[in-house]
Amino acid sequence: MTGKMKEKIKGRPLIHDFYADPLSGPGIERRSFELIDAEAPRHAFSPEEWEVVRRMVHTTGDFRLLDDVRFSRDAIAAGKRALKRGAPIYTDSSMIRAGLSLARLRAACGDYRRRSIFCHIADRDVAAAAQSSGLPRSIHALRKARPILDGGIIVFGNAPIALLELNRMVMEEGVRPALVIAMPVGFVHVVESKEEVLSLAVPAIALLGRRGGSPLAVSVVHALCGLASRTKTD
Repeated sequence: MTGKMKEKIKGRPLIHDFYADPLSGPGIERRSFELIDAEAPRHAFSPEEWEVVRRMVHTTGDFRLLDDVRFSRDAIAAGKRALKRGAPIYTDSSMIRAGLSLARLRAACGDYRRRSIFCHIADRDVAAAAQSSGLPRSIHALRKARPILDGGIIVFGNAPIALLELNRMVMEEGVRPALVIAMPVGFVHVVESKEEVLSLAVPAIALLGRRGGSPLAVSVVHALCGLASRTKTD
């Protein structure tokens, strides 16, 4: 902590500086993006890819993400098309489902409702199937969502095993999601699940390595909503 900061803390509370020059929530977000643009290292992302990555950086405060974000060639276009037609969304956690903004989704397609977002991880039949089989609930939750996986947006922020199961469905059952957002976090089967999905013929946005989580996955969907809302035709 600098001497100037210590001096300010010993004086009046810092919030008074904000009172004197307040910003709205959207204003804070705009200013944050300006700072990210100014401080970001050089990169090769396209302008639309950068909008996604920038929101990820905004979510985490971590520019190191730039080294590990990967887009399949058609991921952005596929994501925008899917959102504009109101594609169903499957999430691997209740946290992601709760975190997705209906206002942002409806900016892309007015048909979106809370019921457009599916998460079966807490369903009783899923828990019973997991107990009977000895397999994780995340696998059975994904299998229960099978009717909406083709053409759906599949969002992973927590369960690498479920991502591996989706990869199997793509390879063995011909499942074709509109977009896979692959950002599970952890240490077991995480790295390989992301690398495998990027090797498949499905549109995907992934964060390589062990990092990930619900906030990052949500940030990607929200960034795509912003892009879709400004796209008249694709």
